[in-house]
Formats: sequence, structure tokens, C-alpha cells
Amino acid sequence: MARKAFTYQGMTLEELMKLSVQEFAELVPARQRRSLRRGLTEPQKVLLKHIRSKKASVKTHTRDMVIIPEMVGITIRIYQGKDFVPIAITEEMVGHFLGEYAMTRKSLKHNAPGIGATKSSSSLSVR
Repeated sequence: MARKAFTYQGMTLEELMKLSVQEFAELVPARQRRSLRRGLTEPQKVLLKHIRSKKASVKTHTRDMVIIPEMVGITIRIYQGKDFVPIAITEEMVGHFLGEYAMTRKSLKHNAPGIGATKSSSSLSVR
């Protein structure tokens, strides 16, 4: 079965690629729209310049960059706080922030309580 064609706000990826950043800003939700309307910061401009020149894997600390259509198809290595996580940008990611795809916190799984943690745990036998 063929995959359904991607659309964002009723526009295909090819139509989105033809839009400028300001025209694309009118299609995204309010938080992203405000970020794009205020203008790109210097690190965001540098990232966009690297993406336009290389079209390969790019390292960045700029987690607050909105994913725009021209980023689709490349791999961006986003800083996670300790290391860079490679993220392949797909068309479904358009309009989201880069930081949403590189989690900075690990999920915590608790185990059984240790001996002496509670009054009832002191009666448990140690194996």
C-alpha cells in the first residue's frame, strides 16, 4: 500500500520549499511563528548557512531553531548536554523545534527500596 503524501497546512513539501521563512512563519503555530517573526538569532543564522552550504551532517547547540522545509533530508547532530545526538530530519518534523528530538533527561526507573529505606524493609531477609 502506498504511503499517503505529506502535507502541512494543506501544502505539499515542494510548495513549502518555495516559500520564504517569513511566508512559512504564517503557517506554523503561535510559538514558532513568534520565534520566526522576531528574526533568527546569530547562532540560528550560522546553522542555516551551514545547512545551505553543506547539505550533510551538521553539529549544533541551537536547540531553539524551528525546523523549516529546506532542512528536510539532512542529518543534524543536536547537543543534548553531554554529547551530540544525530537526528535525521523528516517532513513530519517541519514546524517543530530541534530540541524536541534530543531529550536532555533520561527516564528514571526505580527498583525495590534498599534495606533501611522504610520500617517494613528492615524485616526483609537479605539474600
